[in-house]
Parts: sequence; C-alpha cells; structure tokens
Amino acid sequence: MAENNEYKFLSKINYPDDLRHLPVSDLPEVCQELRRDIIKELSVNPGHLASSLGVVELTVALHYVFNTPYDRIVWDVGHQAYGHKILTGRRERFATNRKLHGLKPFPHPDESEYDTFCCGHASNSISAGLGMAVAAKLNKEKRKVVAVIGDGSMSGGLAFEGINNVSSTPNDMLIIINDNHMSIDNSVGGMRKYLLQLTTNDTYNNLRYTISRKLTDWGVLNERRRKGLIRFNNSLKSVLTRQQNIFEGMDIRYFGPMDGHDVEELVRVLTIIKDMKGPKILHINTKKGKGYAPAEKNATVWHAPGKFDFESGERLCPKTTEAIPPRFQDVFGETLLELATKNDKIVGVTPAMPTGCSMNIMMKAMPGRTFDVGIAEGHAVTFSGGMAKDGLLPFCNIYSSFMQRAYDNLIHDVASMRLNMVLCLDRAGLVGEDGPTHHGVFDLAYLRPIPDITVSSPLNEIELRNLMYTAQLPDKGTFVIRYPRGRGSVVEWRKDFEEVEVGKGRVLRDGDDLAVLSFGPIGTEVSKAIDMCNTDGRSLSVAHYDMRFLKPIDTEILHEVGRKFKHVITVEDGVICGGLGDAVLEFMSDNGYDVSVRRVGVPDKFVEHGTVKELYGIVGMDAESLSRLMSETLSK
Repeated sequence: MAENNEYKFLSKINYPDDLRHLPVSDLPEVCQELRRDIIKELSVNPGHLASSLGVVELTVALHYVFNTPYDRIVWDVGHQAYGHKILTGRRERFATNRKLHGLKPFPHPDESEYDTFCCGHASNSISAGLGMAVAAKLNKEKRKVVAVIGDGSMSGGLAFEGINNVSSTPNDMLIIINDNHMSIDNSVGGMRKYLLQLTTNDTYNNLRYTISRKLTDWGVLNERRRKGLIRFNNSLKSVLTRQQNIFEGMDIRYFGPMDGHDVEELVRVLTIIKDMKGPKILHINTKKGKGYAPAEKNATVWHAPGKFDFESGERLCPKTTEAIPPRFQDVFGETLLELATKNDKIVGVTPAMPTGCSMNIMMKAMPGRTFDVGIAEGHAVTFSGGMAKDGLLPFCNIYSSFMQRAYDNLIHDVASMRLNMVLCLDRAGLVGEDGPTHHGVFDLAYLRPIPDITVSSPLNEIELRNLMYTAQLPDKGTFVIRYPRGRGSVVEWRKDFEEVEVGKGRVLRDGDDLAVLSFGPIGTEVSKAIDMCNTDGRSLSVAHYDMRFLKPIDTEILHEVGRKFKHVITVEDGVICGGLGDAVLEFMSDNGYDVSVRRVGVPDKFVEHGTVKELYGIVGMDAESLSRLMSETLSK
C-alpha cells in the first residue's frame, strides 16, 4: 500500500464517517486517489482490477449518502468491491487481499460489518437485499437497503426472480444497475440491448418526485393509491416516450440511465431518491477499467491481469526459457476446435466465460456453433439439453463452483433423459486465491448420486484430450469431465486421439505394501510422494492406481485392491464427504473386504483462500504430506 502522505484525502479516510465530513466538491479528487490506490496495489498484488475501477464514483457516492454500516449496501459479484474495502477500515490491510490469512477475496460479513452479504457468485444481490428490506420493515427499522448489481449479473435467473418479488412485496429498497455492458467478456443477450435503450427525462422525474412527496406529506397518497398513480404515470410516460419500461411496468420506479462516473451528480440523485417510498431502480452507465488506459482498452484481459507495471501498463508475465506445460483450459479450447472440425454435431456453450475457459478459440473459428449465454448457468445446461435432444452434441463448459447453480437442470433436463452431452467443469478442486466461493470441491459429491451419467477426470493434458475425444463418440450419454485451474504436467500434449474405455482406471505403479487410489490431476502429487518414499531410505512398496472415472467406478481395480492390500489411501481434490473415498469405502464394505481405508481430500469445512500450493499443504494433499501419511499408515 502506498504511503499515506501520497494522498491528500484518502490518507485521512479510515471509515465512511470521515468521508462524509468532506464537501461534495472534494469527492472527485477522492475518487482519483482511490482509483490510483487500487491500481498501484493491484500492480504488485494481483486481483480483480477492471471491475473495481468502474465503480469508484458509485462506491464513494454510496458511502457518502447512506449511513453505512447501519444502512445496507449489498454488492453483487464482489470483485467490484475493492474501493468499498479500502473506504471501510481495511486500507492498511489491503496489501493482504487474497493472500493466505489475509483479507478475503470478496466481501463477507465475517470480515467486516460493512460487508452485508457474501457475494462471490453473481445475481444474488436483489434477493438478499429484498430480504433485508423486508426485515427492516418488520423490525420497524429505518434502515435503507441498496442492492448494486452489474458486470452482466442481470442475465442471471435469480436476478429476475428477485425483481419479480420486489414488485409484489412491500419494500423501500433501491436497486442500482451498474451497466458496463460486460461480465468478464462482453455481456450478451436482450437485457444488455434493453438497458442501453432506456431513457427517462430528468425534468419529468423531478416533477414527479415533487408531486409524490407533497401528496404523501398531505396524507393523500397511501400505498394503494401510490401504486395506482405509478401505473398511471408509467402509462403516460410510455405514451410520451413511445417506449415501455419493463421495470416500471412492474410498479418499480426507474431513474436513468445516468453517467456513473459523475460522483457529484450521483450524490445529488441518491440524496433525492433514498427516502422515496416503494422499490426503485437507478440505472447508471459505467466503463469497466475506468481511469486506467490499458484496462479501458481491453477490460477482458484486465479483469484480473496479474502483476503489471503501474506506469507503463505492461503485464509482467514470468519469463522462462524452459518449455512449460499448457493450461488445462487451453488444451480444452484447442481440442474442442479440433474435434468440432471433424464432428459437425459439436457445439460449444458457456455462461459468460468464453475467455476464461478458452472456448473463445472455437468461438473465433466457428461463431455460429458457439454460444455465450451470459451469467445463466442453469439456462446453459437446459439450453444444451434442448440441443442434445434434437441431435446436436453440446460441450457445455462451466466453472465447477458455478455448476452448483445448475444442479436441478442437470438432473431434470439432461440426466433423466440420458441425453448425449459433454459437461466440462473447469476450475475443479481448490482454485487458490478466489477462496471458498470459487473452490470447485463439491462436484464429485453432488454428481455421484445422479443415475446414468459418467463422471471422469484426467491425470494430465493428454488424458483430457482423450476423454474429450471419447465423450463425443456415439451414444456416450451425459459425460462429465472435470479438470483444475492452471497448468498440468505434460509439455508435449498434442498426441493422436485414443478412446478411453468408460469406467476403466489404470495401474500407474505396482506395489505390495500399500495401494493409493487417486482421481484426476492430484495423482501427480501422489506420484511425487511415492518417489519421496523411495528416495529417503524408507523403500515402501506402494501401488498407484489412476481411477479416471468416479462413475462408473472400476470395480475390477477395487476387487484387486480388496484382495491384495490391507491398507488403502484414496486421494481426491474434492470434499471428503461423498466422493472417491466414500465410494471405495462403500465398495469394500458391500463386498466384505477387510481393508483399512484412509481418505485424503478437502475436509468438511470451507477452506480459505491462498495459493493452491499453500492450500494443498493445509489440507494434506501436497506430496510431502502424502509421503508422511504413507509411512505412518504402514508403520501402524
């Protein structure tokens, strides 16, 4: 964090109360300092840059006008909230953001009373804010509630469910739509186009505010009459503007769109509308990456750019002369295009993550066969199911933790009909600095009970290619492939495709004393651990099985292990409850094998944020911990 004397105002703002003592005319300079502070810090401590830069003025205006933390600000997708953290008592600790034991990557009530709700995933702010607004009414509190939704989150189904309920439930909440026309990539769909076209006349709004306030003060306007007047005014405005406003059609007052980077005007408008009765929407236009030229030019790249030079804007990518393995996501993207050129039934689907999952490779080459559906995971799965029903073969790529939001869709709209579809779960396992809302550790446990699906995970990049090839062969049904964030272990990965027999694992190493069963890329840590056992004088005879498939699981391997070994260790990069370890325990019990099974996986708690290496050490999945466990198991 920069020295305090670098900033005239920010160095004296520890909490929003300090901000509120300033005249409005000083706020533009406060915004400049806050923006500079975010850029300088993230240049050396990587995080989500462009989104937070886009809401600097809104953040300052909200904390200036509203009495936080008594008044509630509910952020949607917390990567917008770095400025919020800095203004709410965490500036001196912001250098620890996303680091092990440091500030959390996203707002969370456990960290600060100013963080009203957990917001790692998108589209939940309106529903949560409505709950708080209703609670305030029932508790007879005069608390204001503001939900800030943006970065493409209005495409999520939960946002529409919340809006629908807001229109029919008595409340006074304010919804702010931060319209930057983007999620991580450019936002898509009709809602984006609609928000760009909405218009509201300032003179008309000011007149309506004045009349409404006077009628309320005089006791003329009760709740029933207010709704009738809103409907009449909405109809009148529709006639005058030749446009129907979807929000006002639902009896929600709408204001905007307005410039989201004019902090003084934001303060003026927020001050006017904050005490208005009934639900209301303020629509602001912002620019993602505002105030930093490289981020403004390419907001997708600068969403989370890694380290960069603050002055020049040059991204500081690690330099090495050694060949390094590719990222799993890039192997997916290249392989998908390769398969699609040979199989004209293949289509690609992703919910707002074409760059993040590398489906943009196929999207560029075959734009008519790739579909970014916006932040709408449930729709992505059901949409894929519809295409599969009529003969196409969708490869639907969703981050593992986001797939949790489409669980019912997978069961009801795909698996129950045994549709041919490939579900690729990127970012599976512990993902690192984004923390518990983004760790993809629950998928094995929630997928294993679903009938008639295949659940697989590759050990390395070559295996990922082969599983993708196998999944697109005829009559493979619903086929899940999970793989982690980051790089694998194989440099030369472009090999000829080989079909993998579904439900069959493989023996990577023979042994007599102990059997280790691993699932997915975590098997590379197991291999390292076995090597350590054989290089430090212990000379343990450890067999290593790469299971490849959790469902159907390889029963031949399990029978072999049950007959041959008394000690078994299972290793999986997922929660220990319900995954591979439990499947092995169930099999051994059901088949009468007297085997001691030690399960290694993510414990039954939410794991904090940190590097993947650090987190592996904490949960005992790194090579050193596994090696010790192997020795301890046999010594007992």
